[in-house]
Amino acid sequence: MSTASVSRKAVAPRSLWSRVQPTFVVLLVLLLLGLPLWMMVVTAGKSQAEALSPNLSLPSDWQLWENMTEIFTRGNITAGFVGSLLIMVPSVLVVLLFGSMAAWVLARRASRAMTVAYGAAISGVVLPPAVVTIVLLLRQIGMSGSAIGMICVYAGIYMSVVVFFVTGFVRTIPVELEEAARVDGAGPVKVFARIILPLLVPVLSTATILICLYVWNDVFYAFFVLSGSLDTLPLNLYNVASAGLYLNNWHLIFAYIILMSLPLLLVFMFMQRKIISGVTSGAVK
Repeated sequence: MSTASVSRKAVAPRSLWSRVQPTFVVLLVLLLLGLPLWMMVVTAGKSQAEALSPNLSLPSDWQLWENMTEIFTRGNITAGFVGSLLIMVPSVLVVLLFGSMAAWVLARRASRAMTVAYGAAISGVVLPPAVVTIVLLLRQIGMSGSAIGMICVYAGIYMSVVVFFVTGFVRTIPVELEEAARVDGAGPVKVFARIILPLLVPVLSTATILICLYVWNDVFYAFFVLSGSLDTLPLNLYNVASAGLYLNNWHLIFAYIILMSLPLLLVFMFMQRKIISGVTSGAVK
């Protein structure tokens, strides 16, 4: 093949589809994400009569603030917010701390026993927990209907996610860093706290996002474990909706969902630069 033909192929214009494809994909993603969000916002701003059949049309008279006020007075938002924080924060901290410690040990010790232990540790990623067994066990040990019991349940469910993410990341960290710290007299706890844990910030940031979303929006496990003894935002929404308070009141339901989603949305908006920079630095390393 001549040099001229190769150069002509190199400078040949791209096809129309190759140029349109990125724009098409972006528009498709915006459509899939934007339509449900748009419907939620406009429905939350409508009156009860207009919201009986949720659609994409704008409300004739925006009543978003009035609907939010009614949610605060009738939906136990404050109690649900405090209860959700009381469960989510300790659950995330416990899962990240103990999951990363376990992943460090599993990544550094190569043996058949550790391979079996790793398989058992990540089995929770694909195996669903037995809800009936969990509830019966918590009743036997006196932790059913308590925040501590709920935290233990979330820790057991999502520990596998952290172990799965962190173990592979730890294997990319040079062992020489730990050996140098041990030569200087550092014990296992100090090595983990000062050497390993700071390097795990990128992967732990990703795990934090996932676990926060799971715990904050969970109603299934909270319904069986808490049994109404503690308010959380998703559980309150389920209770008031099933009790008939929000029956056919789609404007109140969507307004509640917006209020429930705002805390995590604001946190991620302000923290996204740190999360992205951490992931980028971890990739460069």
